[in-house]
Amino acid sequence: MLPQISKLNRRHFIATGLSAATVAALPQGALALTDARARALVDRVVADINRVIGSGKSQSAMISDFERIFSRYADVNVIARSTLGADSRRASNSQLRAYTNAFKGYVARKYGKRFREFIGGKIEVHKVRKVKSWHEVVSTVQLRGSSPFDVRFLVSDRSGKDLFFDMIIEGVSLRLSERTEIGAMLDRRNGNIDALISDLKKAG
Repeated sequence: MLPQISKLNRRHFIATGLSAATVAALPQGALALTDARARALVDRVVADINRVIGSGKSQSAMISDFERIFSRYADVNVIARSTLGADSRRASNSQLRAYTNAFKGYVARKYGKRFREFIGGKIEVHKVRKVKSWHEVVSTVQLRGSSPFDVRFLVSDRSGKDLFFDMIIEGVSLRLSERTEIGAMLDRRNGNIDALISDLKKAG
């Protein structure tokens, strides 16, 4: 795991639960992504998560809702391939599709279980700035019984619509930390992508 991951524990799971849902399919078209659209994206995702948290549903139902949110707002293909790393280049198209679907379910189970920890908390967006070809939305997460922590959402429209492709939690990249996790899982399976896919379907 990344050196900084161990200190995040509860914060990492909570914030990644938020992140995996982030960044929305706002109006598409030829106009370039703006600060206002990137910020609206984060506001939308927070609202969707809060609706799930306040729904009173069972944990399994909340996880299903979370997977739908992730599918709608995240750039799932980019995130999944990034977490597979260099091994994505040797995977067949069918393996990539299967891995992406398995990864989506894995993320939903892993982070969706932490939804209840948002109850009583709030997320405040402070500023948005353009960084190279994407926009960074800076926010602070405040939860009951925990000191506030910094979360930065990275938003891009390179896939044809406004989508989330990474989130930085107190300086730690969600995408890179999951790449480390997936890489370790693949190593334990001697590089067998099909075995990794099979196990991802049950992990989380």
